[in-house]
Amino acid sequence: MSTFGGLNTAYTGLIAARQGLEVVGQNIANANTEGYTRQRISTSAVDAATRVGLMSAGLQAGQGVSVDGIARLGSAQLDAQVRSSAAAAGYSAVRSNALSAVEASMHEPGENGLSAQLQEFWAGWQDVSNAGGSTAPAGVLLSQAAALTTQIAQGYQAVATEWSSVRGSVDGMVAEINGAASQVAALNGQIRSELAGGGSANELLDRRSQLTTTLAALTGGTVVDRGDGTVDVLVGGNGLVTGDSAQKLVAVGATSMAGTGTVHLEWAGKPAGAVAVDGGELAGALSLLAPAVTSGTGAGTGGALAEAGESYNTFARNLTDKVNTIYKTGTNSSLPTPGDFFKVTAGVPAATGLSVIPKTAAELATGDLSKGKLDGSVADQIAQLGAGKAVTTAGTSIQSPTTDWSNFVTGFAVKTKTELQHASLADLTSTAAVSAQLSNASVDLDEENVNLLMFQHAYQGAARVMTAVDEMLDTLINRTGLVGR
Repeated sequence: MSTFGGLNTAYTGLIAARQGLEVVGQNIANANTEGYTRQRISTSAVDAATRVGLMSAGLQAGQGVSVDGIARLGSAQLDAQVRSSAAAAGYSAVRSNALSAVEASMHEPGENGLSAQLQEFWAGWQDVSNAGGSTAPAGVLLSQAAALTTQIAQGYQAVATEWSSVRGSVDGMVAEINGAASQVAALNGQIRSELAGGGSANELLDRRSQLTTTLAALTGGTVVDRGDGTVDVLVGGNGLVTGDSAQKLVAVGATSMAGTGTVHLEWAGKPAGAVAVDGGELAGALSLLAPAVTSGTGAGTGGALAEAGESYNTFARNLTDKVNTIYKTGTNSSLPTPGDFFKVTAGVPAATGLSVIPKTAAELATGDLSKGKLDGSVADQIAQLGAGKAVTTAGTSIQSPTTDWSNFVTGFAVKTKTELQHASLADLTSTAAVSAQLSNASVDLDEENVNLLMFQHAYQGAARVMTAVDEMLDTLINRTGLVGR
């Protein structure tokens, strides 16, 4: 290597050290940037020039250092774990939040719950049976009955409101998915072009990684690396993003809990059937919005919200049937055949169509006229119905509506607790995956400061080499041949 070649060797050292300093500066500047993955320059030694023949100078040192690229220190395996755990956590979180909201609306146990209102209703019948012919207890009973029907309707409406809230979130998630998919497709094109031109696309890769994690959390989508800088995002095995193109999803189906049509996803402009969703928040929401299954071997296995609404309807119908079965055996002087106490309006959910037929104390049938005007035997039987035990009437055993309600509340509480446990475990798994990813990819300021000093000294060393070579050349050019003059 010539003396002039030494200048080039020192120059490559300066370039490499400066590039290293710039990368360290980028890392430090983005130490608190969400989704940023630390970077390092990758270098290799330049081989010595090989000469054969008369002009060969024998063994020579290499010709400096080459900056081969700027490596992004991420892990595809850890990124995949973050995406899969985010999908599981998103699914469980949506379900547990919705079920917790419904459970809270029940106010059980407590003085504001339906159990307390039922107890007042049964106590009202007992007061009527103990004060035959008195209008005051009868008026209180009718007031309590009206309050009971209102509370049942409010419980159902709370479930319906939560259903509508989840349905609205589905539309919001679909819009977010479509936006993220379009951005991933655009970034695919930019990254492919940048890499093909020999440039660095690390920051673009960071942005795309965040977007694919968002898509996984929403849809459970999987990411497939195509090797040319692009990735495909698959939802239920179908391509949401393929290269630099993206498809759009649309949510169709019922818009209210009482509506018709199962809520599902379709490809926009291609209504050829439902698009399967593997997991994530969207799958959790769709599972909640599924219609209730009221018959067959799968009865009770439908969507959790619709099943809860149907439980309110079932309770309202059972309460109506059981009270009316006993009440119809009573008579009074003004209404020898009084009929029913509760009525369920046809064509509307039983929980919201439940009403009290008698409007005044005179319309109540609380006993049997054949036993006297002050007889309260029917009122007493209805009061006993609320004691939590089965009551036998005309050879038929009737389970207390209080027990019916208790069974529903207990079952729903168990379901909610289970979902909360799943959500807690999924969240722990997701947190652990994110922590592992951050420990590998996040910026460590102590490490960067060490690298900063390393590249600073390397730059100074290369500059000293260049200065020494420059002085050698000065001697060779300006001082050779001057000896003895």
